[in-house]
Amino acid sequence: MKSQEIRFVRRGETVTLQGVPPDRTLLDLLRDDLACTGTKEGCGEGDCGACTVVLGEATADGMHYRAVNSCIRLAHAVDGLALWTVEDLAGPDGALHPAQEAMVQCHGSQCGFCTPGFVMSLFGMYQNHVCQGKPVSRARAREDLSGNLCRCTGYRPIIDAAQRMAELPRVSVGEPALLRQLQALAAAPSDADGNADYLAPRSLADLLDQRARHPQAQLVAGCTDVGLWVTKQHRQFAQVLDLTRVAELRRIEHYPNHLAIGAAVPLADAFAALEAARPHLHGFASRFAGLPVRNSGTLGGNVANGSPIGDSMPLLIALGASVVLMRRGGHREMPLEALYIGYRQNVMAPDEVLAWIKVPLPVRNASEGTEFLRVYKISKRFDDDISAVCLAVRLQLAHRRVVSASVGVGGVAATPVRARRTEAALAGQPWSADTVRSAAEVLRAEFQPISDMRASAGYRTEVLGNLLQRLWLESQGVQDINLETWTTLGALA
Repeated sequence: MKSQEIRFVRRGETVTLQGVPPDRTLLDLLRDDLACTGTKEGCGEGDCGACTVVLGEATADGMHYRAVNSCIRLAHAVDGLALWTVEDLAGPDGALHPAQEAMVQCHGSQCGFCTPGFVMSLFGMYQNHVCQGKPVSRARAREDLSGNLCRCTGYRPIIDAAQRMAELPRVSVGEPALLRQLQALAAAPSDADGNADYLAPRSLADLLDQRARHPQAQLVAGCTDVGLWVTKQHRQFAQVLDLTRVAELRRIEHYPNHLAIGAAVPLADAFAALEAARPHLHGFASRFAGLPVRNSGTLGGNVANGSPIGDSMPLLIALGASVVLMRRGGHREMPLEALYIGYRQNVMAPDEVLAWIKVPLPVRNASEGTEFLRVYKISKRFDDDISAVCLAVRLQLAHRRVVSASVGVGGVAATPVRARRTEAALAGQPWSADTVRSAAEVLRAEFQPISDMRASAGYRTEVLGNLLQRLWLESQGVQDINLETWTTLGALA
């Protein structure tokens, strides 16, 4: 098959590369092919941030910048974008960029291995906030630096540097010229064809056609999981079908009773839409993964992947979400939990793709009660870690009674699951400590989790019931009973 060329803008110039394998990572391309060794290789799985680079994309509103992990980003995925590595920030005369100068002034670097990644996350923050005249609070800095780990525990001066950037002379990337370059790339003829080894359709019709013609191609939608198959399992793919450029699937559509989130919408944008309807989801969204992972990964990819420890599915199950599967000539819709039939197995036919996730909005009818929603992520690290258990509970409460209950759970079975027996134990009952105590025992008995590196079976079972007790206490106004209610990483403030 023909290898599609890669074209992107770097240092004001258009870079064109030929013959890049479809499964080559951006990190390997930078370090091995382009000799950009400032970008470091750390974990190889998007956990440490040492490999962070920034991608710029032309949007209807101008430029948008995203810090991403290059270790699990496929090289072809930067086609048509602007790219910055740590080597690209200093001026022609060697003057440091404010993201770099602030790190120097605030003594933000210790051993230095993680520094390039932190600097690139700071650069992304600089472009999206400082250059837009938005203040960088310490809370904002902590959130935008999530996904970057410092082995020397030097976070406080790095957060100082995030705030110091705005005090330094402003530096521009020259957005008008950059936009013209990216628009020219988008308008230029592409060498891609239907038999290329990296397929990146731009319309839904083209995607469905390519899926029907190439059902064996590895489908990617952000690649934060498939990237691990490449870096950790050393899997190789002869052909990749990337849906993240499909215009229709990059949209979030708002309807009176639900949101329709396209499968190519980045996790960061999808969670922002969910938070707009339910603001208290912000804490969970920020713990879902580090920002570089949320900038690359997509909600559609997380759902289609179907990992039993994927955090979005318990929440979406509790919210009553459904998925729309599409193929050439038709589509079907089903409850999200009905998608899964086994460990990382689903009902999709070889020529189908998951196109949309439909999420009901909170019920506004007083006769149906008031929604009370909580989602809990239990992991060994507070930030940037995979869950041992994830529990999401949505209740409709009216007159101190549970009108209805919806419970999604992760980490306790081969797939994300709905806790139907627990829902039945709650629905129609008084909202009381006795009801919760009984429902907690039902929840503990409903699943038979396994023991693994993240937690023992007994721990998972016990925690499930404890989380339901926590939900009860929170519904009664009790505070300071979990880490989320304390200042996140308060020691760094």
